[in-house]
Amino acid sequence: MTSEDIVEVYETMAVITDQMLCAANDSDWDRLAELEQQCAAHVRQLKDNEPQALAGAQRVKKVDAIRRMLAADRQIRDLTTPWMARLSALINNTSTERRVARAYGV
Repeated sequence: MTSEDIVEVYETMAVITDQMLCAANDSDWDRLAELEQQCAAHVRQLKDNEPQALAGAQRVKKVDAIRRMLAADRQIRDLTTPWMARLSALINNTSTERRVARAYGV
């Protein structure tokens, strides 16, 4: 990959992360999961192909894309954490109900 290709992948990941934030804002968890997979594919691409460190303007663009991704990730976590807590509570309640049903043959 060229330096330009690397920067393009980081910028694409930043766009995907922004889309993930929109999906989380809309509580569209299926879309969020799809976008996470797309982002993970780009991460794998970078791991496999990023040969050298970037310098100058390209480094600045890469750092800017990473900062955008981190900011969006923070907001996504703020939106998903309560949802995950509710989901966990539902799962735990269901597990408890099953254990009680098995124990008492209900």
